[in-house]
Amino acid sequence: MIKILITSLVLGLFIGELKAQDTIPLSFQEAVKIGLKQNLQFQSLINQQDVLHMEKRAAQMGHLPRLNLNTSVLQTVGQQFQQVEGQLIVVNQVNNIIDGGANAQMPIYNGGLRIKNTQATRYFEEAGEYGLSRASQEVMFNIAQQYLQVLLDEELYRIALENLENQKKQLEQIEGFVEAGLRTLSDQYNQQSEVARLETVALNAKIQWETDLWTLAETLQLGPNKLPALQSVEMENMESAYMGRTLDELYDLAFENRPDLVQQQLLEEGNIKMVAVSRSAMLPQLNAFFNYNTFFTSLDERSIRDQFLTIFPRRAYGISLNIPIFNNFDNKVAVARSKVNLQNQQLEKSALERRVTQETKLAYENFKASIKREETTKVQLSAAEEAQRAISERFRLGVSNFVDLAQANQQLVTAQSDYAQSLYTLYFQEVILRFALGVLDVD
Repeated sequence: MIKILITSLVLGLFIGELKAQDTIPLSFQEAVKIGLKQNLQFQSLINQQDVLHMEKRAAQMGHLPRLNLNTSVLQTVGQQFQQVEGQLIVVNQVNNIIDGGANAQMPIYNGGLRIKNTQATRYFEEAGEYGLSRASQEVMFNIAQQYLQVLLDEELYRIALENLENQKKQLEQIEGFVEAGLRTLSDQYNQQSEVARLETVALNAKIQWETDLWTLAETLQLGPNKLPALQSVEMENMESAYMGRTLDELYDLAFENRPDLVQQQLLEEGNIKMVAVSRSAMLPQLNAFFNYNTFFTSLDERSIRDQFLTIFPRRAYGISLNIPIFNNFDNKVAVARSKVNLQNQQLEKSALERRVTQETKLAYENFKASIKREETTKVQLSAAEEAQRAISERFRLGVSNFVDLAQANQQLVTAQSDYAQSLYTLYFQEVILRFALGVLDVD
């Protein structure tokens, strides 16, 4: 009896501590939205997507001329050489100089480098978008797993408490039988021991529930001393739209909808273009250019305006041709590196294609097994309830002994736990199937 009181006290303090925390009502959809907002990896991918977008814009702008302005202000002390109106002036003094200029360069032909680079960056940006889509599904999947685990823990804790209360009532009934001389003291002591054991079972279930609840709170980053109060999900009469399809149809659906597979395909296309870009650097480069330069010197007594705009301006324009002959194998190394990147990308794509097929088949088979398990545990629960009622009545009439009653109670609790687990497993296996097919969404 002392053990029962101590366990009850610890359990009461534990529950009180949980109630002292700040709770936040939360549905599954709200949990997913918070998770997407708080997940560091997902937010990092969003930031990386901004870089990919700017790289695409930079490649598009590469088709336009480059224009730059330059100016400098300097002072030289000592012997000065300055040509002014056909005369070479040599003096030893301080010379203040201001020069400035503008230059523009327009690529005419560079082996298709600009076009292929633009195409590659477009593929990479689009691949990043699909990567974000798959990352959001992964966040959703992880939150769904933790969310359902917390609900299952709560249900198992409820079953443990219900069983504890029933056994306490059973203890009171046996104590009455003992006083009436219908049962022995050994039955009373055995029941007291069973109640004490169930106190510990309930406490462990409560600890597991709160542990998983804190794990979910950490995933959602709700802040210190804040716990989510989860809304339940509909478990009964759950049907899947994918169980009526053949496995081959599910394969086709996965290959059509998996964002990460589309991402790998786009990355492959982008790397093919990057190989072409590296090869373009080995071809002749033809560019048009225009340069404008002028300056002011303190050795000339005329004004800055006259010197800058009238006397010393110089313009140069033309076409430049650059033919790479030998560049220490830099271009060849760039081609080799881009080829390796392409080959590695193709390996990743092939591996993902195999993984998509395996994940789809495994999710499909597990979902079918979960449906069968839910059906069998439902029958198990119904039979255990009937058996427990019959044994309880026989025990009350003095026909059955305590061992039969304890075994019937244990089988009932086991059946209740198995059925609850089968329901949540079935629900989550359907989530796994949709995740494997690439069709997982918040709704």
